[in-house]
Amino acid sequence: MIRKATKEDLSRIAEILVFVKRIKFRPIFQDDDYSFGELQVIPVAAEYEKKLPNIWVYEDKGIVKGLIHIEGKEVVELYIDYFFQGQGIGGELFEFAKKEHDVDFLWAIEKNLEAIRFYQRHGFSVTDTKKFEEGTTEYLVMLKRIGI
Repeated sequence: MIRKATKEDLSRIAEILVFVKRIKFRPIFQDDDYSFGELQVIPVAAEYEKKLPNIWVYEDKGIVKGLIHIEGKEVVELYIDYFFQGQGIGGELFEFAKKEHDVDFLWAIEKNLEAIRFYQRHGFSVTDTKKFEEGTTEYLVMLKRIGI
């Protein structure tokens, strides 16, 4: 079930974000100070409290398994708990964002080919627009929805 995130979800949201970011992004950014210093559950939960109005979670049998953060027509973040990846949860959240919020663009780390392929399977295409991920030397690429 996809539902609006609540304060009660904050620790679980933070847990998912911290764990997945460490697994997926540490190999790209190679920044242990961030991955194991700054990136901690309690501060992430506090940061995301103000973002709650724009976050939806996928809950199954009382367990929050993933989340999507939407701002306007942009998918800002999509994260699925590592243990539940490959079960279609990301696809359900992404299709929800397209159908219910008419999202039409997002940014992805250029080296995160797995994510880019996922978005392409769901009707988005890589554009020529790039920008640096703040505070890094890595590029983000813009993906836009095809056919709208």
